[in-house]
Amino acid sequence: MKPLNIILAVIGGAVAGATVGLLFAPEKGETTRDEIVKFLKSKGIKLKKSKIEELAEEIAEQIKD
Repeated sequence: MKPLNIILAVIGGAVAGATVGLLFAPEKGETTRDEIVKFLKSKGIKLKKSKIEELAEEIAEQIKD
């Protein structure tokens, strides 16, 4: 495996882990999703709220499996 692929895999895993952690945080889900959107916007990533919902559902499905 190339070093770049390893680095990207680690970063992807960290992002996925952080996302799952946020989704299971004790705050209200809508508040957490709003915070995720604000964070992503501050990093230059623009996602619609519906896309965040889809992402949350996809992660939840993966966790159940």
